[in-house]
Amino acid sequence: MIMVIDYPGSTTMQTIQASEFKARCLALMDQVAASGEILVVTKNGKPVAELHPYQGARVSSPFGLHPGVRILGDIVSPVADEDWEALS
Repeated sequence: MIMVIDYPGSTTMQTIQASEFKARCLALMDQVAASGEILVVTKNGKPVAELHPYQGARVSSPFGLHPGVRILGDIVSPVADEDWEALS
């Protein structure tokens, strides 16, 4: 049995029991890829896994929440003694 959970502001999610998922796994994977919907697999009525379409590798910024940060100049080489004194 597949149940559909849909409420305002959400993406449509279907839930399926683990035993049924096991029997129909490949067909369900094709369905999720085609529809873009999320499938929640339950065991004893409790969610245990989600199956959602693959969205490709995400390239994230090495600066986390600061994607616009750029490094200017050489940050690897040691600072010269005279520059170090000027900074203190």
